[in-house]
Amino acid sequence: MAPAKSFDPKDILVGGVLQCIEAITFGLPFEVWKTHMGTYRDQGTMEALRNIYRNKGIGGFWAGWQPKLVEGFLKGGILLFAKDATIRVLTRTGFGEVSSGLIGGFVGGCAQVVVLGPCTFLVTAAVTGGDKSVSVYAHTMNTYRTRGIAGFYHGGTALILRQGTNWASRQGFTDMAREFLKKRHVKPGQDTKQVKLSVGEEALSGVIGGTLSTWNQPFEVLRIEAQAAASKGLPPRNIVQTFKHVVKESGYIGLFQGIIPRCGLCIGQTLFLITIPKLLKPYGL
Repeated sequence: MAPAKSFDPKDILVGGVLQCIEAITFGLPFEVWKTHMGTYRDQGTMEALRNIYRNKGIGGFWAGWQPKLVEGFLKGGILLFAKDATIRVLTRTGFGEVSSGLIGGFVGGCAQVVVLGPCTFLVTAAVTGGDKSVSVYAHTMNTYRTRGIAGFYHGGTALILRQGTNWASRQGFTDMAREFLKKRHVKPGQDTKQVKLSVGEEALSGVIGGTLSTWNQPFEVLRIEAQAAASKGLPPRNIVQTFKHVVKESGYIGLFQGIIPRCGLCIGQTLFLITIPKLLKPYGL
């Protein structure tokens, strides 16, 4: 029997489709809510929710949906392809499930930044820009004319740190939760690798992994602040300068602004990009 391939092209399609479904259902509203709170750090969780609705209506929760769908397909495909390929290679070389997941998640998250940088920049501009009549296309052309390709990667350092730690945490914490649940079913002399979890237990592991992965919220606030400033044409700041600015304006608590909607977003992305692909694998997907 031939060994399984390390790189599976189907992962690109599966990851892209799943990420688009996640984004267009509840992912984008959580993203908009989180981005709004990361920008307007003086607003409370429910106050921010009401203000988005008051200012833009229900459609405001899908602001920037065009670049988000492009981002969703590309980043979902890149993530699943890079993450699962890394995990397969590492497990064959003797790494455990949790350590393989941590490294694979980090590699997949960092790989996403190639497409994620420009798309999150445009979503942030759509949510936080002062002139709501300016279209996403106009934001794109204006940024390219004034700053070139590099202009779409403002906040890139914070984005790499966020994405790498995001998916390392989501995959790692989910695998830890799976191991814990498996040990509850293991019989004497049986290895946890032989234990199969129910769909509900797999989903619970994803919820736990997604929730715990929000520990890196400061990276997300720094990314939003850097991209929002760049979209308004303000002088660019590096990650240290952005950190000092946020703390000066909002205190250290400001670094965790928006963590509640981000928790919902992280749970959804973990379920769609970690739990569901694992459940689909036996069917050849």
